[in-house]
Amino acid sequence: MLKLLLADDSSTEREMMSSALKSAGFDVTEAEDGDAALDAIKKERFDCIILDIIMPGKNGYQVCRQVKKDESMKDIPVVIVTSKGQESDKFWGKKQGADEYLVKPFEMDEMVKTVKDLLNC
Repeated sequence: MLKLLLADDSSTEREMMSSALKSAGFDVTEAEDGDAALDAIKKERFDCIILDIIMPGKNGYQVCRQVKKDESMKDIPVVIVTSKGQESDKFWGKKQGADEYLVKPFEMDEMVKTVKDLLNC
């Protein structure tokens, strides 16, 4: 079973996304902020990381940068999920190393498909 890390400070959105991903057959670890996401990354190896941008502590951009700068993790796909939908936000997300950028609100099926496509499953 492929392991995903999902970091979002909104418990409601995190629960909705986690439920959709679990229903699609993924093992999901949840984090409520960027610091908790980095702690989880230090303890476990994930196949894909899903990050909100605006979170307490480290934001999604900072977490993404740290993942992509680490030789042992740079190939892990990172998906940004955020309400920040300006072209400049998308550009900045990609510049930080994000593999995909989804703007909230989005259909849960779209997110699951994006993750499956990145993981070739």
